[in-house]
Amino acid sequence: MDNFLKLTKAIAYEMQLGLSLPPGLPAGAAGYFPASAAAIPGAQERSAPYASNMEWRFGEEDAEWKPISTPAFVGWMIFYAWFLLYAARNTSGFLFIDNANLVVHEGGHALFGWFGNTLGIMGGTLLQWMVPALLAAYFFYHRQISGFVFCTFFFFENFLYTATYMADARAEALPLVSLGDSDYIEHDWNTMFGWWGLLLYDTRIAGFVRFLGWMGMISIIGWMGYRYWMDRGAQQFDEPGK
Repeated sequence: MDNFLKLTKAIAYEMQLGLSLPPGLPAGAAGYFPASAAAIPGAQERSAPYASNMEWRFGEEDAEWKPISTPAFVGWMIFYAWFLLYAARNTSGFLFIDNANLVVHEGGHALFGWFGNTLGIMGGTLLQWMVPALLAAYFFYHRQISGFVFCTFFFFENFLYTATYMADARAEALPLVSLGDSDYIEHDWNTMFGWWGLLLYDTRIAGFVRFLGWMGMISIIGWMGYRYWMDRGAQQFDEPGK
């Protein structure tokens, strides 16, 4: 099965480049549709828009995940292991990366505040989650492992920061920052949980969100390890004599 998939990929790659196909293959293989479709009038014309759309979505350079080198993989794994240890030992609930999260959070209030008070209050957390999520989507689109993992990792790290804020909804003990009048500062999650009748469950919800954050960070690191292992196996398989 693996050999069949590799042969199929090789044929598709050569068709994109316009190279000659390996000897012995049927003439009908030289196209984006099987040989049997060549006998159907207009089949090639009807298939052209789908083929061009496929090429637009994933160009030749973006069709597969780009392998990560061993030095880069080791370096990233050391960094992520250190960060997880640092986060696990932190007792303040505020990590150094949360300084950047705070700036984005406040920017979200200013941005979404144009659409009314409700979105203005929710906008801090919305933009705080959207920025790493959109960056992760960009790297996913271009199949760049390191960038995708980094952005996804810190998307989930944002859950820890949000959970700390959520857990403080009733106590309101955390020092708050505002771009507006410092004499009138609303606690986002005290306000939002109050809207939704969930204020009494602030610490429970925060615990669940924190759990999701940890699971997300660990899972994306595990996925990077899986991709590295798969790519290494494919490289060894492709080498002669392996």
